[in-house]
Amino acid sequence: MTVRAFTAGLLALLAVPALAEPRFVPVELPVEHIYAGGWEHFVGGGVAVFDCSGDGLPEIVAAGGEAPATLLLNGGAMAFRPGAFPEYTHVSGAFPVDIDSDGQSDLVLTRVGENILLRGTGNCGFEPADWGFDGGTRWSTAFSATWEAGQSWPTLAFGNYVDRDNPDGPFEACDVNHLYRPGPEGYGPVTTLEPGFCALSILFSDWARRGQQDLRISNDRHYYVSGGTEQMWRLDPAPRLLAEAEGFEPVSIWGMGIASRDLTGDGRPEVMLTSMGDQVLMEWDGSGYVRAPWERGATATKPHTGEDGRPSTGWHAEFGDVDNDGLADLFIAKGNVDQMPGMAMDDPNNLLMQDAEGVFHEAAAQAGVASGARSRGAALADLDGDGRLDLVVVNRRAPMEVYRNVTEGTGHWLAVQPLQDGANRDAVGAWVEVRAGGRTEAQERTIGGGHAGAQLMPLHFGLGEAEEAEARVIWPDGTVGPWVQVQAGQSYRVAYPGVLFWVN
Repeated sequence: MTVRAFTAGLLALLAVPALAEPRFVPVELPVEHIYAGGWEHFVGGGVAVFDCSGDGLPEIVAAGGEAPATLLLNGGAMAFRPGAFPEYTHVSGAFPVDIDSDGQSDLVLTRVGENILLRGTGNCGFEPADWGFDGGTRWSTAFSATWEAGQSWPTLAFGNYVDRDNPDGPFEACDVNHLYRPGPEGYGPVTTLEPGFCALSILFSDWARRGQQDLRISNDRHYYVSGGTEQMWRLDPAPRLLAEAEGFEPVSIWGMGIASRDLTGDGRPEVMLTSMGDQVLMEWDGSGYVRAPWERGATATKPHTGEDGRPSTGWHAEFGDVDNDGLADLFIAKGNVDQMPGMAMDDPNNLLMQDAEGVFHEAAAQAGVASGARSRGAALADLDGDGRLDLVVVNRRAPMEVYRNVTEGTGHWLAVQPLQDGANRDAVGAWVEVRAGGRTEAQERTIGGGHAGAQLMPLHFGLGEAEEAEARVIWPDGTVGPWVQVQAGQSYRVAYPGVLFWVN
């Protein structure tokens, strides 16, 4: 690995032992949910995972395209049942976020047509929100949210794809993106972010560790064709695009999904960008982000099973410690857009397990999650509360899949949920740090990224052989909470500025 000298944080990882071979088993669902539709639903198909019942177990809301979106209630032990949910079709994505900071998770539905804000009413009830929001009529494919300094309500960003009304489209007919900043009485006029290059994933993240999140946009080169790039917007009073001189490399890819996680222990998140052909892992080299070397094993350019040697198509990407060894692994949902002859048709999903040297190794087939369906959105989440990350995958023209993680011999684990009174109840923009076994891992609370979906759950940490750890929260306002002693196998809530509560 010649591109980057690994930090002292990664050197500490070299002592972490390999623990377990990942294994998953499929879960039978009470309904067959399929993301369906014509060319406007070639993209999208996201899933929201969050606890709307208050029992500590997450529910699932899956986009349906031309079919209605579906709510699955979690009854424990991987038993789900259908829940009552407003009947919306043409939903491309679903994102949980507590917009009004009342302690109930709300939902943002991106759609082909009017975007919808649903207010959570408790016990997994939802109703249209009256917050002065104009959902427009665009083809929206991405969403993210952040709280700007001093604001009681979040800033909402929507990524829009091709301009359906452009008679010269679809090629070189990319739509603009939209930013909704709160006013004194709800959401006022929209701010247009242009140029737009056909966004398929967006994420607010404090990638520069300056105490304020910027907006990363991943764009689909298939439609902007030339002259476009990935983008990073800084939310000054007038939003502005960042350039390479400010540490952002404006690469051009067939961008479809974003995953962000500090893999090296240096406090800066690495960024995974999914694409057609190869997946791009960006890492910090001390002055800016550069492409990780091929030897890291994260490019996943072609199918890893079967005989189809054409390039793969990556959609949702997500980091998560599947075997709890203290090293974040990587899931990538794969699948042909529809019938693109230059791309693989038999294109199984990837489960890339990270080893102690920071190299990723394919394990999806052995783990039982190498689905051959046209996968889109996904989520790694502890659905049954046993400390192992399970898997949800939404498929185009095929049933949604849920897998239970039954890996034996996993390491210890810990979950931390930061909470604060007043605005931004879930502390979006906070960093949770956990140190154990001679290393420190940091995770950022974000909303968005991936492909068309997001999670709002306690942040999960694998601890390897460590049975106890220390944890702290760096809050969105910059307050650094104290280090507190925590025990493995528990889920904790941390209240601003650092009071710890044991959950289960």
